[in-house]
Amino acid sequence: MFKRCICGEAMALGLRKVFYSKTVSITGVPVYACGHCARNEVYPGVKSDLSRLLSDLGAKPLPREIRFDEVHEWAGMLHRAASASVPLSAAGIAKLTEERTNELLDLLLIAASLEDAAWKRELEGRLSQLNGQYIA
Repeated sequence: MFKRCICGEAMALGLRKVFYSKTVSITGVPVYACGHCARNEVYPGVKSDLSRLLSDLGAKPLPREIRFDEVHEWAGMLHRAASASVPLSAAGIAKLTEERTNELLDLLLIAASLEDAAWKRELEGRLSQLNGQYIA
């Protein structure tokens, strides 16, 4: 998955490590990177969730490492694709995303049958992270 950089060259989508406040490293963040001018941009579809995570950490977080693919479903799809050597193409990611959506919908049915409202909210949040806007 590519986009055009402001320098005119193509930016490739990949998973990168992002550092916050010199103490927290967040791995597996979807980032567009330009090999020509070295510009990096967090993928727009996860930017607000990453910002929320950083806000939750506070101004002086304790040192630690966070795997973004464990807190964001779509980043998890990219991680799965990279781990399985699936090209980071819209078609490849869409297929993985459809499979994960079906898994989450099955779990949502179970949560509903158990009348577990907290689990349902969590699953609905995960499903919203797999919204089609991320597969652009």
